[in-house]
Amino acid sequence: MSDERAAAGGASVELLADRGAAAESDEFFRSRPFLDAEGVTHTLRVPAGGMELLAPLIVREIPAEGGCDAVSPYGYPGVAAAGPPAGPAPPLDPATIDFASTGLVTIFLRHTLAEPPLSGTAARNVVQIADPALAAKSRGSDRNQINRNRRAGYAVELVPGPDADAGQRAGFLTAYEETMRRAGAGERYFFGAAYFDRIFESPRSWLAIARAPAGGVAAASVVVHSDGFLHYYLSGTADAHLGDSPMKNVVAALIELSAERGVPLNLGGGLSRGDRLEEFKRGFANREQPWHVSEIVCDRAAYDRLSAGHPASGFFPAYRGR
Repeated sequence: MSDERAAAGGASVELLADRGAAAESDEFFRSRPFLDAEGVTHTLRVPAGGMELLAPLIVREIPAEGGCDAVSPYGYPGVAAAGPPAGPAPPLDPATIDFASTGLVTIFLRHTLAEPPLSGTAARNVVQIADPALAAKSRGSDRNQINRNRRAGYAVELVPGPDADAGQRAGFLTAYEETMRRAGAGERYFFGAAYFDRIFESPRSWLAIARAPAGGVAAASVVVHSDGFLHYYLSGTADAHLGDSPMKNVVAALIELSAERGVPLNLGGGLSRGDRLEEFKRGFANREQPWHVSEIVCDRAAYDRLSAGHPASGFFPAYRGR
């Protein structure tokens, strides 16, 4: 092993079977309610410059092929640093790390919106940000729709996650699942009531609800606070109210919340660059920034064997692509 690899951690890299406890913090995307809801199984521990880099992971069997790989939980969990750094350090190159002791073929890491502590990351998406430190932005058409909805009797309520009652949660889930069906979303995105009940235990979560004039849930969003941002996390609009765009009222209320808390609101991105979802979010955003992931091959021989015969689609890992 080279000196560079030894300095980066080498054989000291560990995959800890602790359900993410080593990486746990009060930040929402590394909080116990979120890690449990996502089914996190392990923590990756990488020594780096007198401190440790910790990342929660979900370890999965590779279907029909044997072996395992790992993926970060959904959202923006990132890689947390534990212990005082020896001083400013450049991002750690994954190529200098010996991952053999993990027994994994690949690791797919989702980073926070901060500068990643690993080099060689890939820009996965561009997210839209409503930053209270900059001049607010909204299109005239959006402002007009928000005001029409208010005059018609739509009203937004913001409820801390732990205080959301059964009716509020059920109304959100109905609107969310109707939205996922309209979008043709995969089964992965139908999280279910138990998932939301668990994440709402976090004191860093809220449920923002646009009530229809008759009182039902017209649109709703889960918003969470993590790593210096509010995140517009999972949202939905009920089929019956889609024409009134009540989600615009929800987003306007979340922008006000972000200003009160003095942190930017991450609206996320679209399913693809420039699509209708991104365009909706761009109407409220006053800046954007790339969001990065790390696509790490831990066992090159196994990866090449498993990927043989799979089309070069850009999906990582290639052997899980279609």
